[in-house]
Amino acid sequence: MSEIRLAFPACVIAGKHRLGVEDIDLLRRHSFPEGVRSADDVVVMLALNNSCPEKCPEWNTYFVEQLAAFIVHYNYPQGSLDEINVAWLMRMIAADGVIHSAVELELVLHVIEISAYVPDELRAFALDQLRLALSDSRGAYHHGRAIARRGITRQDVDYIMRVLRALSDGGAITVQALTWAVLMRIGEETLPASNHPRWSQIVSALVLVDYAEAPRRTRWLRLVDSGEAAVA
Repeated sequence: MSEIRLAFPACVIAGKHRLGVEDIDLLRRHSFPEGVRSADDVVVMLALNNSCPEKCPEWNTYFVEQLAAFIVHYNYPQGSLDEINVAWLMRMIAADGVIHSAVELELVLHVIEISAYVPDELRAFALDQLRLALSDSRGAYHHGRAIARRGITRQDVDYIMRVLRALSDGGAITVQALTWAVLMRIGEETLPASNHPRWSQIVSALVLVDYAEAPRRTRWLRLVDSGEAAVA
């Protein structure tokens, strides 16, 4: 990210202390008139998010909606995710598996919510942010917890179900191996007597399933209008 050269107006905005609504308007008009459309555009958005200490509330919405739309709807497979998009996203926003930015954590959650299919790796990655908060007191989720304790809170339950909601049907929550493993590790990091009652209900509803892994395709973030896919 340090090697990218920001063009106007991103180069000016990156040097500001506070990113305001007027800066978002400049980005809409000059940098992304058709929205975020390339991996380089994503790097610019991440650079702006990391360079400006203060941001207006509208930035979070703009950031999440633009990047989620690019990842899920503009890339192949359109409307869905695959292991290649997920690996790229995780590399872009995490350091050693930890998401440090609250808005980037929200991006992951929104991507999970709007995608027709979510690989097991991304759900496990999102849930692991809770485990890191419990075990190591690290990451954006840790800093956003209203109550910092070694037990599952109502806030944690809501977070877990936001990740798992699409997998819940008829009282059962069908999860794959990686997600199952992270949930078990979360349980190991808590004191049962301190956990919200809903946690035990979630655990009781879990059903481990084994889906056949889709063949890996040799492409790298193939775009709708980019012609032939590039090989990673």
